[in-house]
Amino acid sequence: MTLVKNQVRIIFMGSLLLMMAGCASEVTSMEISTTNSEEVTSTDMSTTISIAEESSEVSATLRTSTYTNPIYEYDFPDPSIVFDERTNQYFAFATHGQILSSPDFVTWTKQNYAFTTIPQWGTTNAGLWAPHVMRIGEQYVMYYSLSTWGDSNPGIGVARAPRPNGPWVDQGELFRSLDIGVNNSIDPGVFIAETGKVFMVWGSMRGNYIVELTSDGLSLKDGSATTAATTKIHVAGLDTSTDWNVGTYEGSYVQFHDGYYYLFLSSGTCCEGNTSSYHVVVARSEFATGPYVDRNGHSMKAANVGTPILERNDSFAGPGHNAIFQDMAGDTWMLYHGYMTSNPARGRVLLVDKINWGDDGWPSIHGGTPSTTPLQGPAYWQLP
Repeated sequence: MTLVKNQVRIIFMGSLLLMMAGCASEVTSMEISTTNSEEVTSTDMSTTISIAEESSEVSATLRTSTYTNPIYEYDFPDPSIVFDERTNQYFAFATHGQILSSPDFVTWTKQNYAFTTIPQWGTTNAGLWAPHVMRIGEQYVMYYSLSTWGDSNPGIGVARAPRPNGPWVDQGELFRSLDIGVNNSIDPGVFIAETGKVFMVWGSMRGNYIVELTSDGLSLKDGSATTAATTKIHVAGLDTSTDWNVGTYEGSYVQFHDGYYYLFLSSGTCCEGNTSSYHVVVARSEFATGPYVDRNGHSMKAANVGTPILERNDSFAGPGHNAIFQDMAGDTWMLYHGYMTSNPARGRVLLVDKINWGDDGWPSIHGGTPSTTPLQGPAYWQLP
């Protein structure tokens, strides 16, 4: 068995056993040995797992490191994140196609940009904004926006790669605003429903909509944008025919948890330094395509609704445009950007905080604002 295969088995079996045992952030050791038997035993948190492969043995330790926000002190807006089992690393992505990698959520290494040349199918001089990356099957898929400020016809494209750090191969546009009938078509968020269907939710301050994609995530299920324009589903904000409204939403992200789909949305002004009013609200539904309601039962198809989960404080302004992920212990975390009020010229820096799930099923972040003191970070596997 190769070391890469061992890493995959360590992470998968270790995470499963730890979640079953209810372990969260304590340091844990797990011995993994491979022999010619099929036996799998689980007696305590120092567990031996035997797998029918050629003889090999790898030890891994579940650890957490202490972090303090921001975890990356440079401009890294609109983040997305994936974990790559083959390299045992987290990869974060941001506007302009930036890529960072980290084994522990403390030490971050800047990778090459996803593209040496920004795709040219959109509006002239459009920038690449808010990439959302996920693994579908054996490949990584990136959904990105091409837009300029005030763009009358922005759109969303797709690329794929065998690894998070590339090489990324652009597959071109999925759709543009005028074709699919959603003004300001940016900020894609893609998720796989419990049914196995792949959905995209998108839109920015002009209504948020959901459409189904093909099983590989590379195309619209309905084939063309003009057909999808008739089947898309309005899930949040006002109808796209209304004017831009700062009380509506962008940066959509859907996370399934304990029987519900949770829709995280950012509202307010994103990009005005210390005066930014950006913040995150959440709603939920029993179904992937909605209807989504907040904790008070308000439909999300309105302005200024949603249950607040993250707002500014004295240290960080404009927190938002989040991604959600689970660490190796099964805990849920929010990755997002914000301005350091002490140095807003740094741009929108990278922050992370743990999500807690209440007895009523609703998520929260301790204090409802970005953390400012040292905390234990996401769990990760340390290999020898």
